Order: sequence, then C-alpha cells, then structure tokens
Amino acid sequence: MSVPSPSAEKAARPGDAAAARRSKVRYLIVALLFLVSTLNNADRAILSITGSEMQGDIGMSDVTLGYLFSAFSWAYMLAQLPGGWIVDRWGARRVYAGSIFLWSLTTLLQGFVPLFGLGSMLIALFVLRIAVGIAEGPAYPTNGRVVATWFPASERATASAVFNAAQYAAPVVFTPFMAWLTHSWGWPSAYFVMGGIGIALSILWWAVYRQPRDHARVSEGELAHLVEGGALVDIEQATPVGSSHGLSTWSVVRQLLSSRMMIGIYLGQFFITTIVYFFLTWFPIYLLKGLGMPLLEAGFTAAIPALFGFVGGILGGLLSDSLLRRGMSVTAARKIPIVSGLTLSVCIVACAWTDSRTVIIVLMAVAFFGKGLGSLGWTTVSDTSPKEAAGLSGGLFNTFANLAGITTPIIIGYVVDITGSFDGALLFVGLSGLGAALSFLLITGRIERIELKGTTA
Repeated sequence: MSVPSPSAEKAARPGDAAAARRSKVRYLIVALLFLVSTLNNADRAILSITGSEMQGDIGMSDVTLGYLFSAFSWAYMLAQLPGGWIVDRWGARRVYAGSIFLWSLTTLLQGFVPLFGLGSMLIALFVLRIAVGIAEGPAYPTNGRVVATWFPASERATASAVFNAAQYAAPVVFTPFMAWLTHSWGWPSAYFVMGGIGIALSILWWAVYRQPRDHARVSEGELAHLVEGGALVDIEQATPVGSSHGLSTWSVVRQLLSSRMMIGIYLGQFFITTIVYFFLTWFPIYLLKGLGMPLLEAGFTAAIPALFGFVGGILGGLLSDSLLRRGMSVTAARKIPIVSGLTLSVCIVACAWTDSRTVIIVLMAVAFFGKGLGSLGWTTVSDTSPKEAAGLSGGLFNTFANLAGITTPIIIGYVVDITGSFDGALLFVGLSGLGAALSFLLITGRIERIELKGTTA
C-alpha cells in the first residue's frame, strides 16, 4: 500500500486557511507544454525550409524530397504505441526529458551531413530523419496524459488547444527565423541552432515538471480544484498497462479499436493531420515554386496562415470549454467547434482557381483558422482515454493521425511531379477537411471516457 505524500496529507485538511488559496501552477505546466510542442513542430518541419536549398546541393527531385519528408513520419507513426506505453510505465517527467534531448540531438546532427559525400548525404539524412521520428514518439501522448493529469474537464479543451496551437506557433516563430538562418549562414546552421535550443529545453522540463501532488508550488486549493473537476492527479499510481497485474497492451488496443467512438476520432484526426502535414512540408515549397516567392518572403508569408491557425486553435478550446460550463454535454461542446471549423477549412480548394497571391494567402488564412478552430482531437483523447492507459490511448490516436504524415508528402510529391502544378494537391487537402468534419459528425457518436474490461492473470 502506498504512503500518502506530505502534499496529499496537507490537502486532506479542509479547514486549513491555505486551502482557500488557489495557485495557478497548471498554467505554468501548459505553458511549458506549449514551448516544448512548438519546438517539436519546428524540428519536424525544418526540412520544409531548408529543403529547397538542400535540393540544389544534393540534386534531389520533388519525389525524393517527398520521401525524405515521409521518412520522419514512418518512424514517428511506428513509435506512437511504444511511446505511449513508455510514458504510462515510467511517467511524464523522465520520458519527456529524454525524448526532447534525443530528438534535439538528432536534429543538431543533421547539420553535419555536408561532411559526407554526395551519395552518403542522402542516406545520412534519411537515417537522421528516422531517428528524429523515433525520438519524438512519446511527445504528444505525453501531452495528452499531462493535460488529463493537470486539468479538470471544464478547462481541458483550452489546455489541449494551447499545446495543439504549437503547430501554428512553430511556423509563426521559427519559419522566418529558420529561413533567415538558411539564407544568411547556410542550411546546416538551422539544424545546429534548433538542436541546441532543444537540448536546453530538455533540461528545463526536467527541472520544472512534477505531478500535482508532488509539486512544491501547488496549493491545497488548486489540488482540490483539480480533484473535484475530474483531473487524473493520481494517474501515475494506477496499475500501468503491460505490468504483471495490469491489462495486456494488446487487450487495451483491441478494446479501443472496437469502439465506434474511437474509430470516428481516429479517422477524423487522420484527415486533420493531412492538412497539418501539407502546411508543415509542402506549403513553403508551394510558395517558393508555385507562387515564385524568394526564400525570405516565403518564410514570412508562411507565418500568416499559421498565425490565423493559432488564433483559431485557442478560440476553439475556449469555445468548447465555455459551452461545457454553460451546461452542454461533452459531446456537443466538443463537436460544435470541431465540425464548424473543419467545414470552414474546405475553402482552401478555391486557391486552385486564382493566381492572385493576396487572395491565396487570405484563403489559406481562413482555411487554417477553421482547421485550428476544429482541432480538438487531443481534447477528445483526454476526455475518452482510460486512466490505466492514457499514454497508450494517445499513442494509438497519434498512430492513426500520423499515417497522414506518411501519405500526404508522398501523394503531393507525385501530384506535383506528374502535373507540374499544385492545384491537385490543394483539392486533396480541402477534401481532407470535409472528411474530418464528417468523421466526427457521423461516426464518433457520444464522447465519454472508456472503461476497460477484464484483466490478465
């Protein structure tokens, strides 16, 4: 039997004067998630900024570049279930610190690729991109687990929206920065700088992150607020999946895959991630080749739709939590912004029928705003994941999502190579937004936490 921590004993004295004070440590935690996730998305997208320059150095075709984009996603997708299992087994603090350090180190090492011969450069890039994907595997399953741990249900959509908005903040903050580094100092400099930033951030995570009952700055009032609101503050005391007394990993996977609700969520997130990977991989190259922009202009222009996506992402979380506090069901509060936002994102297809740069950027901004508004997939994971397998559930969710990371860059690479145009790619991305909206609307059904059945001896 576990011994209560001093903070748990302290929280058990409701009459204590300190219980009336409510700290805000959970906001520090989600801010840290935002910083880490912004770097995460910047590191996986760095090739979209340096890729054009690297094509000149290595002699890559668009199809080869598409496969190089995809190399990360193959590894990242396959690392999701092991990554989720690892964080369930060893906890968010240790696993995330190690993950950040390793993906940052492998990012930094890509800057040394020019030391190889031309033939070996491409092989080294493929290997290092795969290594980054493996190292990033635990990242988003950990994010979902941390939000479920640190936030009550009525604040969960906003918290998830904050870390999910990092995919938009990364282009806003780092795309112009990486474009400037590439333009001024050569493409290897972007890898050196981004890798160094990540290694420093891994140390910060280790120093700051703790579970709610173990964090020295959490007051009794905040802890009570978390517990009463349904936060899984004792998640690391739950018997982990795969242990000798817990459920088997594949038993949990089978139960999750047998749920119509989860299938709808998984399919919807696959389509959402198709849109994400267009922006993370081919969008800057579309600006360079499709619209004829110079590198620095493309870097700054790419930040405009991302900024609108960031705003939409935050508003989607705020709207969802507001609807929940006003008495709507979890299902309605989550689906209203998801379906409306993703339907709006379909307007990206209109870019194929105009040559005006201004109109295209406006349409991209509207589409990315809608996609941001509807990006509550990780919120639904926090709402639905069984407490014994929050990391594993997030890993399975992100496995389906990142199948799109494999298919999207390759499909667009072939479309552009065969047609010599991005019009077909824009149609493909827009229809993915429609597919996402229909998945959540017609398949998912009621959103509720899954209760696992059965144990293994």
